[in-house]
Amino acid sequence: MKDVTKDTILVHAGRDPRNNHGIVNPPVYHCSTVLFPSLDALEESDRNMLTSVNYGRMGTPTTFAFEEAAAELEGGYKAVNTGSGLAAIAIALSAFTKAGDHVLITDSAYGPTRRFAKETLIPYGVEVEFYDPCIGAGISALLRPNTSVVFLESPGSLTFEVQDVPAIAAAAKTVGATVMIDNTWATPLFFRPFDHGVDLSIHAATKYMVGHADAMLGVVTCRDEESWTAVKKTATRFGVCGGPDDLYLGLRGLRTLSVRMRQHQESALALADWLAARPEVTRVLHPARPDFPGHELWKRDFTGSSGLFSVIVNQVPRKALAAMLDGMELFGMGYSWGGFESLILPTRPAAVRSATRWTDPGQVLRLHAGLESPDDLIRDLEAGFRRMAAAL
Repeated sequence: MKDVTKDTILVHAGRDPRNNHGIVNPPVYHCSTVLFPSLDALEESDRNMLTSVNYGRMGTPTTFAFEEAAAELEGGYKAVNTGSGLAAIAIALSAFTKAGDHVLITDSAYGPTRRFAKETLIPYGVEVEFYDPCIGAGISALLRPNTSVVFLESPGSLTFEVQDVPAIAAAAKTVGATVMIDNTWATPLFFRPFDHGVDLSIHAATKYMVGHADAMLGVVTCRDEESWTAVKKTATRFGVCGGPDDLYLGLRGLRTLSVRMRQHQESALALADWLAARPEVTRVLHPARPDFPGHELWKRDFTGSSGLFSVIVNQVPRKALAAMLDGMELFGMGYSWGGFESLILPTRPAAVRSATRWTDPGQVLRLHAGLESPDDLIRDLEAGFRRMAAAL
């Protein structure tokens, strides 16, 4: 059926029951070696290595099902899977850079993105420059003839700056740069990168796509055949691929993505509103709130918000912060996000900035609203603030 909604795409993309004995879900193919019945078949597969079942690392029906679903959901040409979100970022950057190139990366990028750029791209001869995420069309002043990539992450995953993606993409195109975005926060449900001039959309599928905190997976969705071929060949050369069970878990997660995202969004906004009224909280960093500096851009380009946001609380001694965090009953303290569970994490944005300065003196706490009752989550936070106060 043509012109169906994203909710319907999530349920049906990547499935083919008629060619799978009527079974609803695709099977999980555990594969290394693929046997060919003849020399002709072997040579034909070698000529079409990127798209055929040639070797387990190159792709199986399980691989293709996940990639097809991701690409269809995002409106791209095709997708390439990887074993993690960082692998997806690394493969995308590696596919479009070489020694002597200049790369622009948002200063609000995911920490491992920065580390890969500084500790891998720079030693290989790529000049990396970080830019103010709020620069918008002003990025033109930073572009050079050898700028090969402009990398965005909107919103940023610690302080949530919303970037003017169309303006940045339009400027980047004037020098022929490839525009790529980490779209993990919004998912394809809430932001459509290809409608805003982006060439590659990158996801840590570990997070919302899988949605259950039990698999490592990444995916790069590409605008056209040329960009897909470059990414696929790079992934092949690096030997990068997701495991069959993780790919299946990614497919499983996609089926309920829309339902989960609605709850994540609703709960996060309820928590953000409650936190905004707390005396301990000086600022709430949530793009969907009207008081957030990037709210107008978010309202223009996005159709929803996820469960991840930050708050800034008054600076307190470490003992008081530990009293709050160590006693949380529902909020876990750990890295990643996007699963069904709620998380809370102290962060230090000032330590991971170079093009901009983070000067707010307060303590930044990043929260992920899971699928628990928001009323129960509020009670957990309220008890935490009481413990913090008692420890002062």
